[in-house]
Amino acid sequence: MKPREGKPGMSLVEVAQEIEDASGVGIPVQCDHSNEDEIKAVFDRVRLEQNGRLDILVNNCYQGVEALSELMDKQFWEAEPDIFEIINNVGLKAHYVASVYAARMMVPRERGLIVNISSLGGQVYAGPPAYGVGKCAVDRMALDCGLELRRHNVAYVVVYPGPALTETCVELIAAIGKKMETDKSTVTKSESFRYNIFKKAETCEYIGKAVTHLAADPNVIKKSGNPYLTAELGVEYGFSDRNGDRPTNHRSLSGVLGGMGRTWLASLVPAFVPMPWWAIRLAMGLYYHENLK
Repeated sequence: MKPREGKPGMSLVEVAQEIEDASGVGIPVQCDHSNEDEIKAVFDRVRLEQNGRLDILVNNCYQGVEALSELMDKQFWEAEPDIFEIINNVGLKAHYVASVYAARMMVPRERGLIVNISSLGGQVYAGPPAYGVGKCAVDRMALDCGLELRRHNVAYVVVYPGPALTETCVELIAAIGKKMETDKSTVTKSESFRYNIFKKAETCEYIGKAVTHLAADPNVIKKSGNPYLTAELGVEYGFSDRNGDRPTNHRSLSGVLGGMGRTWLASLVPAFVPMPWWAIRLAMGLYYHENLK
């Protein structure tokens, strides 16, 4: 809840202040998303304080970032099986629990938006299998729940951010950068890959803008059940990142080529040329076998 030494910007109080500074109203509420009773208590409080009204739910809680970082250079059988629970309890089950309680407020009012923050890992290989399986499930949750909610005019959409500059990710990438400066020979291929894709990472504000524009879209129900990259939404709705940049669209041909290290070829391809998911899966699969682990 309160600011922690050496962890700037990572407390609820600081996040609430950022919201206030942006002319919003921030109400910090501490919740352990591995505890279903605490999740329910949050929605009970919202129902009581907001007279049963809930407009938007963004499912984004996650606890597996550091665990994933330790697994990046291992095969799945080299890790203990409990890694699946570590990665997917809060990052998957909690999303479902929250969606149940949110829907109970949205359905009677016949309006609302639920957003699952997922990743390209739901479509292509992006690291440890436990991660990819979880993201596939997060995407399927939106598809199936969205199907049942559609008749009640409640939308359920999946958003894929690109590499995002969260506080934890910034720390992890900075650590890799320090290794590269001191002894580049100790940097693994997967660490080098992550370091390079974060060169054009997007801010958390950019992801927030994507959700804001979805919520303001009167036709958002047409997007229900489907995944959208933040970069795609940025083009569609006409918004940019905090510094005015347009983050890389990792579903475009140039974005895929850049992610594979073919930067010179990527520069020759227009950014608006899309790739079908099957082609992206094939390309990234080949890249994995040739370059990683």
